[in-house]
Amino acid sequence: MTGSSSSRRFDARQVFQWLSYLQYPAMLVALYYVASPFFTGLDGLLEALNNALLYAGVGIGMSSLQDPTRTQNEVSRKVWEDPRKGYWMLWLLTVQALLPILLGLAGTALAASTALSQLSLGLVAFGLGMIGLLKTAIEMREHHRRDRQVAAQDTTVLEKAA
Repeated sequence: MTGSSSSRRFDARQVFQWLSYLQYPAMLVALYYVASPFFTGLDGLLEALNNALLYAGVGIGMSSLQDPTRTQNEVSRKVWEDPRKGYWMLWLLTVQALLPILLGLAGTALAASTALSQLSLGLVAFGLGMIGLLKTAIEMREHHRRDRQVAAQDTTVLEKAA
């Protein structure tokens, strides 16, 4: 009876993992908005780019719901296990998060037209999505770093010997 109650238990981590797959439809919608001006003679380019940035920001934000104890692929695993590669990846993600936010805020304040102001808000939304991804990347680095895993195993072995 205890086995059935534990299998029915609400696992929030798994629910968020499933919700993270909503990133794919959002990114497809963003791709649609990026491509659509090329089929209409670039009519509504700024509006389409704004929509693309909004949907990409939401998609990237949804990807931050994934379980940080798992990696998505072999390349990701190799990056997060290596302390040096992980360090540089975190810096790259930090720049990719903060730059659109700063440009978007400056653009919103300085924009002469409504279209540019809207595009600037799209940049802010994209940057906020990247901040969510940065948070997940920090957690992934903490979970997967080989140098910390070895140190934790050595501590455990020493504690067992004592």
